[in-house]
Amino acid sequence: MAEVEISARAYAKMCLHAARYPHAAVNGLLLARAPRPGGCLCLSDCVPLFHSHLALSVMLEVALNQVDLWGARGNLVVAGYYHANAALDDQSPGPLALKIAGRIAEFFPEAVLVMLDNQKMVPQPRVPPVLVLEQHNQRWAPKDKNVVMWREWEESRQLVGALLEGRAHRHLVDFDAHLDDIRRDWTNQRLNVEIARRAAAAAN
Repeated sequence: MAEVEISARAYAKMCLHAARYPHAAVNGLLLARAPRPGGCLCLSDCVPLFHSHLALSVMLEVALNQVDLWGARGNLVVAGYYHANAALDDQSPGPLALKIAGRIAEFFPEAVLVMLDNQKMVPQPRVPPVLVLEQHNQRWAPKDKNVVMWREWEESRQLVGALLEGRAHRHLVDFDAHLDDIRRDWTNQRLNVEIARRAAAAAN
């Protein structure tokens, strides 16, 4: 069972997406460098997709194509999918999450499905508020928690707390928002700079 590592940037942006739209389901794509066979899948970034048009296949196709092309410029592949349900007590993957994750796994068999646990989504949770699943024989099942790695979990936890306290989630732009106003940057470069700045400050 291959290891999966979740970077501070990927974790932070997933959490900020959920915080930006707390009463809606949200989803997005996870990016990584293609690992060597049997190597660790290091999820280095994510692209927030939707908060209101989750089930529209045409918009999903447009987003997948654009993210795929953009990621390729940085030698990144779409390596997973994340989803947060609207209901506070629901972290189970529904038909839409399974469908999109399955689509990604057709092109990247090592893909993972990350479900956010809304009940644990507090500014500084004790444990990561995520459930990581992998596909076996066309079925998705939780990965062994011992092979889900965190790049400095304590630092990531504190980073997200600081970002939420600074209301950085207001600056997050998902693909929904970009389609409403194409001047808005779905790659979130401004937010990436803020995350890097706070991460560097925390490390010193």
